[in-house]
Amino acid sequence: MAKSNNTNISKSKSKREAQKKQNVKMRRQKLISKVVGTIISVAIVLLIAWLIGKQIYLMAIRTTPNSDYSAGLSADGKIADTDVLSALSLVDYKNISIPEDEVNATEEEVDEEINSMLDGYKELSTDPDVEIADGDEVNIDFVGTVDGVEFDGGNSNGAGYDLTIGSGSFIDDFEEQLIGHKAGENVTVEVTFPEDYGNEELNGKDASFAVTINGIMVPPELTDEFVAENLAESEEVSTAAEYRAKIEHNFYEEHLEEYLTNYVVENSTVNSYPQKYLKSMKAVNKYNDNMGDAIEDEIEYEKELTERAKEDVKEAMVYQAIFESAGLSMDMDAYYNELIEENGEDYANNLKESYGEGYIAHMQMREVVTDYLVDLYK
Repeated sequence: MAKSNNTNISKSKSKREAQKKQNVKMRRQKLISKVVGTIISVAIVLLIAWLIGKQIYLMAIRTTPNSDYSAGLSADGKIADTDVLSALSLVDYKNISIPEDEVNATEEEVDEEINSMLDGYKELSTDPDVEIADGDEVNIDFVGTVDGVEFDGGNSNGAGYDLTIGSGSFIDDFEEQLIGHKAGENVTVEVTFPEDYGNEELNGKDASFAVTINGIMVPPELTDEFVAENLAESEEVSTAAEYRAKIEHNFYEEHLEEYLTNYVVENSTVNSYPQKYLKSMKAVNKYNDNMGDAIEDEIEYEKELTERAKEDVKEAMVYQAIFESAGLSMDMDAYYNELIEENGEDYANNLKESYGEGYIAHMQMREVVTDYLVDLYK
């Protein structure tokens, strides 16, 4: 009996110890749950606070789009209420060293310009020694058949068809089969219509085209005779050499203008930005972006918008500073009269309405400054 008693006591003790451990475990779980719950609650509160803070921040920095290009400019095209010569450290624009290799015309660009001009004077050549090459313009006549039967739309009826080789205007491989052939030749071109050609009678069918090559469009050579006949009056040149020299000079002035305008902006430093005009430029740039709801990260977009606006404002400050320091002037009445004479009064009025007089005057100021810089160095 004593042994049985001891056994019962041991079991009872084990139960009590197990219950004690369970109670400790439950208290620990409750404590952990309470701590976790507190952490989650704090995290939710912090997240809500962050979201609210972010929205407040976005409301503070969000730019409202505006199409008023003249906002922040006075009627004479200058940045309103701003002494640009004090707000900007202007580069010494009168003593710029011009690297010749960056402004002189290259032979390649001159040749490309001349060839482009000559292409406008192409004539149909029937010279039997000239072979068709990829990119050539040719004039052909053709008759197409499927299983020996002519089909609708497959006959040029002798009217002549202008085709640029490699344009993809005709069925795949048609144009390529003409390469290497010459004016006056008759060529048989074999093709297969696509399965989805769009014509039940031709979809996927093999076809044969009897092609007559009428001629190849060939540009003339730049000779004194060509210049005298076609360019003497419009370009004010009398020889091929003079025309080439004029093209070289045009490129030189173009490169010089690009180099100078980039140089004066890049090597000037803004001391303080006119905030009103900076805000206006951000608004105009956002209007031009026309992003709508496509902005994924507004904060990053606003940063990028600010940087772009700063670049635009810096350019405006540099042009105005040169305009003022060089003592330049412009006649806007004469400018508007010229616009009206060339494009009509409606055009001039629409321009004013769309951009405002301040912006138009500012762009004219840039043109005056650009011409001034180029004249200093050409």
